[in-house]
Amino acid sequence: MRRLFGFRRLALLLAPTLAGSLVLAQVSGPRMPAQVSGPQIKTVHGIIEGTLEKSGVTSFKGIPYAAPPVGDLRWKAPQPAASWTGVRKADHFGPRAMQPPIYSDMVFRSDGMSEDCLYLNVWVPSPFGNGQAAPADAKGLPVLVYFYGGGFVAGDGSEPRYEGESMATKGIIALTVNYRLGLFGLFAHPELSAESGHAASGNYGLMDQAAALKWVQDNIAAFGGDPMRVTIAGESAGSSSVSALMASPLSRQLFAGAIGESGSELGFTPPMALGKAEEKGVAFMKAVGASSLTDLRAMSADKLLEAASKPGAFHFSVITDGYFFPRTPYELFAGGEEAHVPLLVGWNSEEGNYQAIIGNDSPTVANYAAGVRKLYGAQADSVLAVYHAADDAAVASVATSLASDRFIGFSTWRWADLQAKTGGRSVYRYFYEQPRPGARGASHSSEIEYAMGNLPGNKVFAWTKEDYAVSAVLQAYFVHFIMTGNPNRGGLPKWPEANGKPVEVQHIGVHTRAMPEAYRERYEYWDERAK
Repeated sequence: MRRLFGFRRLALLLAPTLAGSLVLAQVSGPRMPAQVSGPQIKTVHGIIEGTLEKSGVTSFKGIPYAAPPVGDLRWKAPQPAASWTGVRKADHFGPRAMQPPIYSDMVFRSDGMSEDCLYLNVWVPSPFGNGQAAPADAKGLPVLVYFYGGGFVAGDGSEPRYEGESMATKGIIALTVNYRLGLFGLFAHPELSAESGHAASGNYGLMDQAAALKWVQDNIAAFGGDPMRVTIAGESAGSSSVSALMASPLSRQLFAGAIGESGSELGFTPPMALGKAEEKGVAFMKAVGASSLTDLRAMSADKLLEAASKPGAFHFSVITDGYFFPRTPYELFAGGEEAHVPLLVGWNSEEGNYQAIIGNDSPTVANYAAGVRKLYGAQADSVLAVYHAADDAAVASVATSLASDRFIGFSTWRWADLQAKTGGRSVYRYFYEQPRPGARGASHSSEIEYAMGNLPGNKVFAWTKEDYAVSAVLQAYFVHFIMTGNPNRGGLPKWPEANGKPVEVQHIGVHTRAMPEAYRERYEYWDERAK
């Protein structure tokens, strides 16, 4: 990372001092309790006390990384967190962001729901997490910062599938981060743009993520981590967030590697233009009976959430605002202005189901063609030529591919392809094929527990030995990539880079292996139409 070479040298020079004075039991002062009940760390805002888990990992939950975005701070960029005196217990998750209950597979362990939601959680490996000071010559540990999915309208860092303990047992400091969602994280309005100081509004949830990464840079050495070895990761909206953080000048210098699981901000259409988003904000203000931004900020969060969650209500999206994104993410990547870091990225075999194309009709060539014509109109013939089903037996597979690519496959492909062309670093592509027990294909989000080593935390499925074997391989790839920027290590099937021709893709499942990229013509077809 040449751009931070000076900072790296400084960090190395200071490492013995940081390890001796900031890590765990080395903090001291008149406000320390006579007996320490849990491991403690001194952050830039104050001392926190975590929990020593049975695995030897120490968890620190509910750490504020920014001020509560309430009152006058609603719809403003995240502000610094307040410092505290004494010892702050970090033994439970903070509140989750305001959100409607729309996804049945989300399990929350959060402390309720609130606008006051800007908290993160840290899992620290042994020996840094066992109450002992780090040795003076200790090297900083690699760091994973994981952003949850949920369409930018739901999700939380307390979900068990994102639990960082398993990663920490592999020698990685793992974090999950809460960020603002929906109306509270994406709302734009001319008054907000005027007061911002940079003539833009919206994208507050993405700014929250950038603020969390700045917190990591300022604090992770105290946990035994290396601020120069931070990898960001996420799935679905979290994956789109990773692509956004790579593109934005506010964040692209704050990490050394990136992992994207299903999704990016480089899809069929760019993020909404600021002017259009402001118009939507004006319409929403009118719909809720507010005459000014002051009125809108005076409304309760519950009332606003209810108004934004009604059927057919306003949908708020990521914005090309001229500030977080000076230009569209596609333009930034195409121009080579994104973070030049290694990228591990891919999607699943059944991101969308064939019924998204043909509905409840039987999967026949005729019904498939009718479904495509309904979706694409005059463009249908060219789509059917690219996604060709030769007979009825092929329809389910071909229609599933089209549904998957429409939903998220193409945007992820485009991200990987552009990064390989302009990013100057290695890109590793995957195609995930392991279905959960009882499923036909690998559905959207189904890889998360496998990658994070969290199958035991999901009691819905009767996991098999094959599932645990696939999880061991996928997590090992993630771990080694976070540690080195390369997923390969001894004992694992070799994973080639996707930078060459032909592009190589790692198919991950019971029979993990590398294969030349298939169906490139499909993605090039969409790429031409999306430009």
